[in-house]
Amino acid sequence: MRIGLLVNPIAGMGGRVGLKGTDGVVEEARRRGAEPIAHERALEFLNALSKIRGIDLFVCPGKMGEEAARDANLEYQVTDVKISGATSAADTRACVLALHESSVELVVFVGGDGTARDILDAVNEYNLDDLLVLGVPSGVKMYSGIFVINPADAADVIRLASQGAALPADFEVMDADETAIREDRFIIRLYGYLRGPAVPARFQGAKQASPETIDEHEAQEAIARYVLEQIEKGGSYILGPGTTVKTVTDLLGVKKTVLGVDLLQDGKIQNDVNEDTILQSIEDFSEAWIVVSPIGHQGIVFGRGNQQISPGIIRRVGKEHIIVISTPSKLRGVSDGKLKVDTGDMEVDNLLRGYIRVITDYNEIRLIKME
Repeated sequence: MRIGLLVNPIAGMGGRVGLKGTDGVVEEARRRGAEPIAHERALEFLNALSKIRGIDLFVCPGKMGEEAARDANLEYQVTDVKISGATSAADTRACVLALHESSVELVVFVGGDGTARDILDAVNEYNLDDLLVLGVPSGVKMYSGIFVINPADAADVIRLASQGAALPADFEVMDADETAIREDRFIIRLYGYLRGPAVPARFQGAKQASPETIDEHEAQEAIARYVLEQIEKGGSYILGPGTTVKTVTDLLGVKKTVLGVDLLQDGKIQNDVNEDTILQSIEDFSEAWIVVSPIGHQGIVFGRGNQQISPGIIRRVGKEHIIVISTPSKLRGVSDGKLKVDTGDMEVDNLLRGYIRVITDYNEIRLIKME
């Protein structure tokens, strides 16, 4: 099977530094100390891919694929295409065309929603309707359905596709307005569809917003009241994004961002904090808790839109001090009924896996498996 690899080297750099994306703010991300993560995500995928026989790997030049394949010690061929030093959407589109001209059966890209949009633009511009695409998550948000849950899952999808056990299907590509998101406004639309090999258990699915109903708000308030009763004086509470978590601070009468990560200490809140701020503000992590809610439909708890809560922070806080909250309707909407993690650190992912307590109502806790 001929596989093409395309890596967006800047994807995900804005996550831990609190930029909620990287589109148009690469230099600001670097100024804040952001480091590339796409290369490591590509390596994780390639290491899993190396266990599959019968794969011919074609890669984009330099940091858009070649460097990762070289570091993974795999045999590969470099496509005949020139890319710029500071890679751009135009480079992505050119690489897609070059990979198609190399007769690859499937393009695996490492990036986020912006990369998915660029690939869809190339498919439409060059009439590449026969091209199959598979996304390895390396962005910040990744609301699109074309992404697998983690890099190793992509290799498993390829294994099944090579055996004829994964038929093509259409996957949503979502367009999120990153400028609006940085202003704490959620604006997202369906951009189009990419075709890829369908293995539902390995794909995250597109994000679904929480329903705006009276019952949903009442459920969120019941959860929030119970969480407030558990809050310990003198503790530090790292609050993830989402309306369910925001309801906790609404009852306290303090302002929380909807799409950012905030830090609550002694009744005072720091809004829109990044990884460094969290590390500098908490003196004793034994008295720290993380409050998060899974993403609608995807069921992902860490690794999508809350990378400010980094593996290092999760490790310091510990699994026992993670408070997961979710309304019953949101849990019912999770595709397979299981929660998921994809922090980018396999040791931390393994630490989090297993059953975890989820607060679903006032004084109501369910044990849910997290994978």
